[in-house]
Amino acid sequence: MSTLTAPAREVIRTADRVAAARRRVSAGETLGQTLMMAWRALKKMRRNPEQFFDVALQPLLFTAMFAFLFGGAISGDVQSYLPLMIPGILAQTVLTTCMATGIQLREDLEKGVFDRFKSLPIARVAPLAGPMVADLLRYAIAATLTFGMGLVMGYRPGGGVGGVLAAILLAIFTGWSLAWVFTWVGTIARSAQAVQGISMMILFPLTFLSNAFVPVETLPGWLAAFVRVNPVSHLVTAARDLANGGVVSGEVAWTLLAGLIVIAIFAPLSVRSYRNAG
Repeated sequence: MSTLTAPAREVIRTADRVAAARRRVSAGETLGQTLMMAWRALKKMRRNPEQFFDVALQPLLFTAMFAFLFGGAISGDVQSYLPLMIPGILAQTVLTTCMATGIQLREDLEKGVFDRFKSLPIARVAPLAGPMVADLLRYAIAATLTFGMGLVMGYRPGGGVGGVLAAILLAIFTGWSLAWVFTWVGTIARSAQAVQGISMMILFPLTFLSNAFVPVETLPGWLAAFVRVNPVSHLVTAARDLANGGVVSGEVAWTLLAGLIVIAIFAPLSVRSYRNAG
């Protein structure tokens, strides 16, 4: 019986490695790999605590600033304005926080960090979804500090603890789903600065041209029509219903549906663009 030569054995081993790298990854393996990437991102956050500066300072600064600037003009006093404003600040804070996902991804791509991941036999979505799972901690911190600052200023949510927690979870889910948009932008943009510019062009008009800080009834008709269909307005209204009244309204369902649609569209787009990104 003939034996294989050393070069032939090496060819077979190489072919086996390529086949293993190309095999289909199961759902369970994908979940495990995603959580491993999330743990890697959390360890990176621990070494770089400045990544928490925005989520720690923005809720405190914006809550105080908007309350004292607009409270008297819109609602007569700060106390009356807080039930209107706090859910709006919650939406704004979580949504602007998710911008960092695409920026960080683009920076890692430029440094060549993801080249190593592409060579590994892991699910393509894991290096993208892992950091996004870790970012849930940033969203939770931002949302908690927003309500905490509101309580310090005199906000008393009528929905109780359950309503507040539900509003926070809804905002976190919406931020996580929207982060897929910025992840996709991060894979197609040429620089981190470009990602930041594009993200701001998307988020800031949607946030400020919503019902987050002013009642829709006070707006001109043409602007009010846009505000009513703005997805951010649905999130803000749903958060108000939950936090202020403990009511699970139709706005909650619309917000969840919109988030699922965004994930269904932009998660595959992100994975496809990631394969060709460099």
